Amino acid sequence: MPLALLALAIGAFGIGTTEFVIMGLLPEVADEFHVSIPTAGYATTGYAIGVVVGAPLLTLLGTRLTRKRMLMTLMGLFIAGNLLSALAPAFVLLLAGRVLASFAHGAFFGIGAVVAADLVAPHKRAQAIATMFTGLTVANVVGVPMGTWIGQTLGWRAAFLAVAGLGVLGLAGIAALVPRRPGPATARLGQELAAFRNPQVWLAMTTTVLGFGGVFAAITYITPMMVDVAGYADSSVTWLLVLFGLGLVGGNLIGGRYADRALMRMLYLTLGGLGVVLAAFSFTAHSKIAAAVTIVLVGAFGFATVAPLQKRVMDQAPNAPTLASAANIGAFNLGNALAAWLGGLVISAGMGYTAPNWVGALMAFAALATAVLSARLERRTARAGRVVAAGGVPAASATDETRAGAAAVR
Repeated sequence: MPLALLALAIGAFGIGTTEFVIMGLLPEVADEFHVSIPTAGYATTGYAIGVVVGAPLLTLLGTRLTRKRMLMTLMGLFIAGNLLSALAPAFVLLLAGRVLASFAHGAFFGIGAVVAADLVAPHKRAQAIATMFTGLTVANVVGVPMGTWIGQTLGWRAAFLAVAGLGVLGLAGIAALVPRRPGPATARLGQELAAFRNPQVWLAMTTTVLGFGGVFAAITYITPMMVDVAGYADSSVTWLLVLFGLGLVGGNLIGGRYADRALMRMLYLTLGGLGVVLAAFSFTAHSKIAAAVTIVLVGAFGFATVAPLQKRVMDQAPNAPTLASAANIGAFNLGNALAAWLGGLVISAGMGYTAPNWVGALMAFAALATAVLSARLERRTARAGRVVAAGGVPAASATDETRAGAAAVR
């Protein structure tokens, strides 16, 4: 794997840390600005909304820039957003800093995935994407606990300053290691938007929303589930989340490796496995040991879908993968927000703290059904293209989707 992937992974590590570190610092933020914990929670909600909005918006605005320059610009926004959060004299400016940093999030992962895939041979593209996302998964194991410790020891502002420092390191790495390639400098807005005329792009993003969203249906409410149902102490939640993070790391590496060999089969396996594990979590949550094992499996099956889902979207938009890739990052966050909301609804309806697991399982199985439908439609399109070609129409007149169909579905 090229060394440039390390620079992308460092940037991903910083972004992953700043996304989740606020969760452990909400009491400190609320105390300083004299707001309630739910109000302080807007720092998390605002970030998620910023990812959904910022990913396609900044990608469209950056179509005239080379991908390297765009990545450097995004890291600059990320650094500025975290500095604004760290120095904010008022809560509203903290929110502004969070949103500014979040705008860099979606576009960075979207463009970074395209860059990572271009750095390697075609048969290693999913693995390269997974390598970049390793930074995000390691952030959950190392970055977030470390950032939380810094914030609780030296003050929450120090945590954001430390994350800004990670951004500087990532920016330097991208500047030094990522090759300058002219590809997107000639891209047109219409060409990028045309990718969304392909229904397969929408099916792939729907699979993303439903698939990875299922993970957050359960993990969002992991604390009350583990404390009130499994019987863990409050202090145990931290290491349980570390177990979840280890599952993310392992699943990410496995998903990237095997998606290069058989992408759709890998999606079927991981989405089906995720649905089964989430359904089982409703029962294993009543046992400490079984619950801990299940948390690892949820992380592993959940993140094993990420590289295949990202590559699937890029494959369906071969002439304009950048915007489609960035929009799919927004789809991940949209799924997270949807799953957390649905999980809250079933808890509010009196179904108990394990009920969100069933929501997640249903979402995962719905994602599996969407992936199967997408593959069947693609095979039908590929067969139709072969029939047209056999009837005397030149194969070159077939669409990119038709020509790619047989190769993409394995």
